[in-house]
Amino acid sequence: MKDKIINTINNALKSMDYPLVNISIEKPKNKKNGDVSSNIAFLLSKELKKNPLDIANNLKKALSESNLFQSVDVANPGFINFKFNPEAIVESIDNIITLNSNYGKNKSGKNKKVLVEFVSANPTGPLTVGHGRGAIIGDTISNILSWNGYNVHREYYYNNAGRQMRILGESLKARSYEKLNQKYSFPDDGYQGDYLIDIANDLNTKFGKDLLNKEDDFYIKNAEEYIFKEIKSTLHDLGLKFDSFFNEHTLYENKDIYTVIEKLKEKKLIYEKDDATWFKASAIGLNADRVLIKKTGEPTYRLPDIAYHATKFNRGYDLCIDVFGADHMDAYPDVLGALKQLGYDDDKVKVLIHQFVSIIKNGEAVKMSTRKGDFTTLNRLINDIGSDVVRYFFIMRSMNSHLNFDLELAKEKSENNPVYYIQYAHARISTILNKINNDSKADLNQLNHNDEIQLIHKLIEFEELIAKLKEKLEPQILANYLFDLATMFHKYYAHHKIISDNEQLSKARIKLIQAIQIVIRNGLDILGISYPERM
Repeated sequence: MKDKIINTINNALKSMDYPLVNISIEKPKNKKNGDVSSNIAFLLSKELKKNPLDIANNLKKALSESNLFQSVDVANPGFINFKFNPEAIVESIDNIITLNSNYGKNKSGKNKKVLVEFVSANPTGPLTVGHGRGAIIGDTISNILSWNGYNVHREYYYNNAGRQMRILGESLKARSYEKLNQKYSFPDDGYQGDYLIDIANDLNTKFGKDLLNKEDDFYIKNAEEYIFKEIKSTLHDLGLKFDSFFNEHTLYENKDIYTVIEKLKEKKLIYEKDDATWFKASAIGLNADRVLIKKTGEPTYRLPDIAYHATKFNRGYDLCIDVFGADHMDAYPDVLGALKQLGYDDDKVKVLIHQFVSIIKNGEAVKMSTRKGDFTTLNRLINDIGSDVVRYFFIMRSMNSHLNFDLELAKEKSENNPVYYIQYAHARISTILNKINNDSKADLNQLNHNDEIQLIHKLIEFEELIAKLKEKLEPQILANYLFDLATMFHKYYAHHKIISDNEQLSKARIKLIQAIQIVIRNGLDILGISYPERM
C-alpha cells in the first residue's frame, strides 16, 4: 500500500512540475486526521522556496483525483492527511494472499552485511533467564533484519580462559574429590550450582580414583565441554542457530590485543600507573581512564572487547549489532571510544542494552545468583512452559524496562496469556479454512463493514511495520501488533459469521481471514514462535 501511495504522490508531483523528493508516509496519532499523513509539502518548500501550506493545497487538488483516496485534507502548517477509499484498500487482501509467506519482506538491506552478536555467555554455568532475554532479542532482531533484505550473520562470543575458568576448574575438582571422600578445599568464590555435581558424577563414573591424579587443566577442560554442550542444547531448544562461535582466546593467539595497545600508544592514549596499563579515556571525552592490563599481566575485559570489535570491521560488516545485558552499560562507551581512535567508524556499531529479568512465582521474585547456584536456568524455564511462551514473554516488553516474568500467567491457556491468544487466532482460522474451498474468487467489495475495514487497515500496517523495525530494532512493537491483530480478529469472529447464507459475502470473508492468518503466521515466524493448526 505504501508503494501505491508514493506512486500516486509522485504522479501528482510530475503533473505539477514539482521536483521528486524522498516521500515520508506516517500514521497520524489521531485517527480522525485520516489513515496516513505526509510532510511532503515541507520537503518541497525547501526546494521551491514557497509556503508549505500553499504547496499542500496545490497538491490536494491533484491528489483528490486519485481513486486511491476517499478524501485528501490539509492541516496547518502544511501536513497532508489521506483517507483511503474502502474499495481501494480491500484489494490489499489479494496482494497479501498472493505474496503469502513473502508478505512484509523488502529488499532495503540488499547487499549489506550485518553481524549480530548476542548471548556471549562464558561456559561457567548453564544459561540463565537473564541470558535468555538477550538471546531472544538478538535472534528476533536478526530475523527482522533478514526480512528487510540484510545478509545477517549471528555470532556468539565467549571466553574459556582466565580466572573465572580456573575457579570453575577448582570448583569441579572439589566436587569430584567429595565423591571420592577426599579432602579438597572448595574455593571461597567457587561455583556452587548442582550442575557441577552432575559433572563430578559423570567423571567419577568414567575415571573413579584416577581423578586424584588429574591436573587442574583436566577439570577446566571437562567443565567447559560439559557446560558448553548444555548451552548449545538450550539454544537449540529455543530455536537459535548461530553461524559462528568466536573464542576470545583467539585474540591472544593472534596478538590482536597487543596490536590494540600499540596503536593506542601511537595516539598517546596508553600510560603506565601502579604497575598496570591504562587507557587514557578521559583524553577523548569519556568519564574516566580505564585499566586495560592489570598489574598481574592479565587483561581486563575491555581490552579483548576492543580487539574483538576490530575483527568485526576487518571482516567487512556494514553494521555490527551488540545485544548486551545492563551490566555492560559502563563498559561499551570505552570500547566504542577506543575503536574510533583506532580509525574505525563507531557509528556502524549499534549497542542494544536489555534490562534485568525477575522470575515471579506465587507473587514473589525468585532469588537468583549464578555463583551461588541460586538461579532459574533457561533450560528449566523452557521445560516448564515451552519455548514459544518463553520467546514471547522475553520480548513483549521494551528491552529498556525491567521484565517481571510471571510464571503463573505464562502457564495459562487463556486470553490473558498473549502468546496463547495469538496462536489460538491462527488455529481458529485454520479450523475454518480446512472445512471449505478457499481458492474460489471473491468480490472483496462485499467487505464494507467498519470492523472489516479496520481489520484490513491493520493488515496493511504490517508491511510498513517491518520496514520501520529495521531502524527501531524493538521487537516488542511486533509482539504487541500481533496481539492487537489477534484481539481484533477474535472480536470480529464473535460478532460476524464467516460462513453464512450470503455466498458472496462468505467468500469475501474467507479471503479476509486467510489474509489475517498469513500476517499472524509471518509475524510469529519473525518472533521464532510456532503457529499451530489446532489448539
